[in-house]
Amino acid sequence: MSENQSAKSIENVIIIGSGPAGLTSALYTSRANLEPLMIEGEEAGGQLMITNDVENYPGFEHGITGPELIATLRKQAGRFGTRFITKNVTQVDLSKRPFKVTVGKEEYLAKTIIISTGASAKYLGLPSERQYMSRGVSACATCDGAFFRNVEVGVVGGGDTAMEEANFLTRFASKVYVIHRSDNFRASKIMIDRARKNPKIEFLTYAAVEEVIGDGKSVTGIKLKNMKSNEVNEMKLQGLFIAIGHQPNTKLFNGVLDMNEAGYLKTKPGTTYTNIEGVFAAGDVQDPNYRQAITAAGTGCMAAIDCERWLEANDEAH
Repeated sequence: MSENQSAKSIENVIIIGSGPAGLTSALYTSRANLEPLMIEGEEAGGQLMITNDVENYPGFEHGITGPELIATLRKQAGRFGTRFITKNVTQVDLSKRPFKVTVGKEEYLAKTIIISTGASAKYLGLPSERQYMSRGVSACATCDGAFFRNVEVGVVGGGDTAMEEANFLTRFASKVYVIHRSDNFRASKIMIDRARKNPKIEFLTYAAVEEVIGDGKSVTGIKLKNMKSNEVNEMKLQGLFIAIGHQPNTKLFNGVLDMNEAGYLKTKPGTTYTNIEGVFAAGDVQDPNYRQAITAAGTGCMAAIDCERWLEANDEAH
């Protein structure tokens, strides 16, 4: 194989995943003439694709829908030469360079990889919950809390996130019910104490949501099962926040890249470097703390700059 031919068949950078992190890294790497190849996945766009109103992304005074924001970012990245493959990555080989990325029967080679596969919120798995997603059911109080002024809402969960979300929601809601299957909470004592001291928060223990009730447009209540008596009662609520955790989409990288106990990719502090040289991670896949579109976009920018500088330092650009 001639040097020229081999250079052509090896991508400078492959970006895996296509939420705000991946699309921002595509924008920056394409503007740096690295001609990125983005393998965006079959469910392209990430969590924003199921978010109706995004009112906290800077630059959109009157808000924007999640799918519109993704479409805008995608066009912007495409304008500078990003190429897209709307399929799922089935395998990666990071044992040697060039790295191998397999998509079905196709194999792609890359000098560097930016991983932006995101994280998925865990849900209860009820059909009614899916029906009212973004219409009263949410997995992000920071994103959606302001839509629930002066109404009663529920928060499902027993960990620190649930306590944090419940406390945050009291800024808007008239009443917040913390719904948990037992009276044994995973949350730290300080977080539980803070929630218990809040006059707007009430704890409903040994309770499980059986069904989300609505009028077809938005949530009007829930069916709540008493775990001790098995009795089911209806309860009026305008919103239901699911706070039972997130699952980072890192299965592809098990045993290969360093992760924390929850499965989030570890990056070197202040950078997007993973434990493998030339492999970078951005967005929710490496962020258990903030999980916002804007912070994901910020780390996408960091990953692109880290990647560009790494290629430059290793004399591998083009």
